[in-house]
Amino acid sequence: MPRSTSEWDERYVTGELPWDTDRHDKNLEQTLKDFGINAGRAFDLGCGTGSNAVWLAQQGFSVIGSDISPTAIERANQRAESAGLDVTFETGDFLIDDVATGPFNLVFDRGCFHSFDEPQDQVLFVQRVADRLADGGLWISLMGSTDGPDRDVGPPRRSAAWITSTVEPLFEIVSLRSTLFDNDHDDPPRAWICVMRKR
Repeated sequence: MPRSTSEWDERYVTGELPWDTDRHDKNLEQTLKDFGINAGRAFDLGCGTGSNAVWLAQQGFSVIGSDISPTAIERANQRAESAGLDVTFETGDFLIDDVATGPFNLVFDRGCFHSFDEPQDQVLFVQRVADRLADGGLWISLMGSTDGPDRDVGPPRRSAAWITSTVEPLFEIVSLRSTLFDNDHDDPPRAWICVMRKR
């Protein structure tokens, strides 16, 4: 996966965005419904062009979105403005920059956490999510799954054991459910939707 700001931004400039459906993710919508999550302060981490952040704002959340790509953030601001919504978007590298100061009731990441391969980055990511959540706050993460047939392209593949061992020091896993990525492909990749509560 790309790592630098320029690598990610190039994807948005060229339109090489297989993850961007131009609509909010149905897994997020269903999870909010299933768990009765009420509107509060939300952080859309790795927000891309802002479709989920704008949808959360439409549901009454006060939302901050951040992404490493300046081009993505520019488009996210345009999306929010077109919808007549007050959503704050910030450009920055989540592991390095001081983006989206909390506390938040909810953090959502659609395919951001699973993109980090180095163990030290994974540990730092989890810590920084925890730092931004209020006590008892929830983190909802959509991640690629090891289930399904082998593939050479698509989202990173993560096991349930990896998720548990990586997040449990700081989070209680409330729910870990098998699902599919909400995209326009005929055969979408398998995924996990994980709901975690800050310890």
